Amino acid sequence: MSGTSTIYEYKTLDRLVTRIRDDLNDHHFVLLFAYNGTGKTRLSMAFKDASKKKSGKDTLYFNAFTEDLFHWDNDLEGDSERYLGFNSESKFFTGFKELALEEKIFAYLERYADFDFKIDYEQWRVSFFRGKEQNIKVSRGEENIFIWCIFLAICELVIDGHSSYSWVKNLYIDDPISSLDDNNAIAVASDLAKILINGKDKIKAVISTHHGLFFNVLCNEFKHHKIKSKKHFYHRPSNSEIYTLRSTDETPFFHHLATLSELKRAVETDQIYTYHFNMLRSIMEKTAVFFGLDDFSSCIYGVDDEVLYSRALNLLSHGNYSIYEPREMISDTKFLFKNIFNAFLDHYRFELPEITRQQESQA
Repeated sequence: MSGTSTIYEYKTLDRLVTRIRDDLNDHHFVLLFAYNGTGKTRLSMAFKDASKKKSGKDTLYFNAFTEDLFHWDNDLEGDSERYLGFNSESKFFTGFKELALEEKIFAYLERYADFDFKIDYEQWRVSFFRGKEQNIKVSRGEENIFIWCIFLAICELVIDGHSSYSWVKNLYIDDPISSLDDNNAIAVASDLAKILINGKDKIKAVISTHHGLFFNVLCNEFKHHKIKSKKHFYHRPSNSEIYTLRSTDETPFFHHLATLSELKRAVETDQIYTYHFNMLRSIMEKTAVFFGLDDFSSCIYGVDDEVLYSRALNLLSHGNYSIYEPREMISDTKFLFKNIFNAFLDHYRFELPEITRQQESQA
C-alpha cells in the first residue's frame, strides 16, 4: 500500500463522533480499522450518546456492552440445568417476545455452530442443546456467535421497518468476531455485508474492527456492489488522548502493515519502547507461518550473528511490557532492535503506508 493521505487529529471523542456522523451524511457506511486498546468501545458509546443530545436515541449498537446483557445461570448445586439469561428491560429486546425470532436466529446460527437453542419468554432465558445433550454450557465463542445471530435477526427487522425498531436510524457494530477463526470471520463479514447492502436505503452503519481479514472482506463486498462507504484507519497513539483518522479508501488496510508502519515510525524517530519487541515478534511469527518456515527466527536476515539476534528477540519479546506504561529502550537495545527490524524490511520489501506523516489537526 502506498500513498500519503492526510492524518486528521481530534482532541475529544465528541469531535471524532461529529466527523463520523458527517461521513454518514455522504456515505451509506463507515468502516474503521483500529488496534485493540484504542477505545473502539468508548467511541461506539459516544456515537450512540450523541443522538440523545439532539433528537433522541437513534443507534442500535453491538459491542462489549451488548454481550453484558446476557448472563449465565450455571445451576451450581445440581450441575444439570444451565441457562443463558438476558436483560429483558433493555431496548435491545423491544418486542422480542411478540416477534418470536427463533427461526431468523437459527438461519444464521446453523452457518457458524452445531448446537440448537430454545428461548423461554416467561423466564427470559435460553437453553442450549446439541443432539441428545440438553441444557449444555456452550463455549464463550459459541455464546458470542449466538448473541451475534440475535443481532443479525434484529437487523433484519430494522431494515424491514418493523414498528418495534422504528427508532433505529443507525447501526454501530464493534468487533463482532473476536473469537472466530478466519473461515468464520469471512462468513460473518459476508452475511453482514449482505444485510447492510440490502438495507442501504433504509439504514446507515458504522463498523469498527481490529480484524484485518474481516475489514477487507467488507471493503471488497461494498466495492463490488458499488456501495458508497468511507474507510478509515482509526488510531490513538500510545498514552495519548489524541484520536486520529487516516482515510484508507484507495486500497484495503491490513493490520500487519499498520503495525510495521508504527514500528518504522518508532525507528525513524528513535522513540523505541520495550513493548515494540512484542509487536515485531508477532509480525515475524505470522510471516514465518505464511512462508511455511520453522519459526520466527528464520525471518531474521542480513545481520552479523542471526542466531544471537534471534535469541535476543525471543528473550526480549517475553518481557511483561505494557503499552499503557511504555518504557523507552536503552541505547544498546535500540541498536539491536533497529538492526533486526531494518534487515527484516530489506528482505521482505513490504510497501508500507505512511500513517505517521502529514498530520493535520482538527480543532
